[in-house]
Amino acid sequence: MMVVRRSLQYPLLLALTSLHLQHLSGLDNNPSGAKNENKDVNHHASRSSVGLKIIIIFLGVVTVIAFCVFLFKLWQRKKREEQHARLLKLFEDDDELEVELGMRD
Repeated sequence: MMVVRRSLQYPLLLALTSLHLQHLSGLDNNPSGAKNENKDVNHHASRSSVGLKIIIIFLGVVTVIAFCVFLFKLWQRKKREEQHARLLKLFEDDDELEVELGMRD
């Protein structure tokens, strides 16, 4: 009984290995070629989908960078206006200060 089992295992193992290798190498017998056409269509659809995702991500990154630059320029302008106002306040004639110091009546 043991001898019979061993003799049946090897051809079965050989057949399974052969089918597995054919599947991996793409040598399946498919006379209609429908499977290959579906692969081409799916490959093209997935390629355009990937391209669309890349474009959307790129536009999102550009938008975020542009918004950050806009906010930075706005902050710079506000900071410059504050510094200018402090400078004007520093050098303006302050009559009250002169009166308090007794420099002017």
